[in-house]
Amino acid sequence: MFVEPNFGKAKKTGWIEVICGCMFSGKTEELIRRLNRALIAKQRVEIFKPSVDTRYHEVDVVSHNETSIRSTPVDFAHDILLLAGECDVVGIDEAQFFDETIVEVCNKLANSGKRVVIAGLDMDFEGKPFGPMPNLLATAEFVTKVHAICAQSGELASFSYRLTENEDKVMLGEKHKYEARSRGSFIEGIKQRKKK
Repeated sequence: MFVEPNFGKAKKTGWIEVICGCMFSGKTEELIRRLNRALIAKQRVEIFKPSVDTRYHEVDVVSHNETSIRSTPVDFAHDILLLAGECDVVGIDEAQFFDETIVEVCNKLANSGKRVVIAGLDMDFEGKPFGPMPNLLATAEFVTKVHAICAQSGELASFSYRLTENEDKVMLGEKHKYEARSRGSFIEGIKQRKKK
């Protein structure tokens, strides 16, 4: 389990934490847990999500388990710099939906002394690195990879398998459009799809 580093008052240093994994692995749940702990510690917290993510709520960050926390939807990563203000902790959900500028934004926030906690899919529905996530993982001080349970085999799942034929890179969805799969079940699903 991740243990938050001491956010010292004497020497103000920032850092980046990335929570990654497949769909239904608890990324957002872990993000919310960390941000709530920061709030309990009386730290000033600002939370952001891409405005395109309206699956559960227009404004709030909401996990698949319906845990939620207030947030500010933004159209562009640079908006976060303008809105973060004097907070101590910045939370960002669904980071894979931002462009590569999110990496620069997170580094600027951390360099200014803020703790930056980011959650996002590390791979897309084809099993390829998703958007800015590889660069976020490379620049983060702390990386937590969470796993789901495979809907097919019951094994540990790291892949998000798309249940529909849609080939768009970004397709918002829940359990009727995606399922978590182990490597073996993911590969088998891809093989079956190619046979059709």
